Amino acid sequence: PKIIPYSKILEIFYSIHDPTTLNRQGNDVGEEYRSVIFYHNQTQQKTAEELTENFANKAWRDPVVTQIVPFEKFWPAEDYHQNFYKNNKNVGYCQVIINPKLEKFRKEFKELLR
Repeated sequence: PKIIPYSKILEIFYSIHDPTTLNRQGNDVGEEYRSVIFYHNQTQQKTAEELTENFANKAWRDPVVTQIVPFEKFWPAEDYHQNFYKNNKNVGYCQVIINPKLEKFRKEFKELLR
């Protein structure tokens, strides 16, 4: 919170990915691709709910389907997913899916770049 407020992280989250497709991000389909916010306490839950209602639902034409659920357990990604973008910048998926999101972030949130 000293570096970036939780609400700003959620604003970025809702700005650079599509929170309106159930269990899907681009061509990736399945529950593991759902849009979800995991909260650690009631303050985070309230912030996520308010940002969904007052920011995300106004930013997107279709209904936002992002789930807001309590954090239970962290599951690290498989080794081949660690630093995926850094290790695969020239792969088609990164070029087509990730690069546009990064460009949007750099454009809309340039004040956060260092």
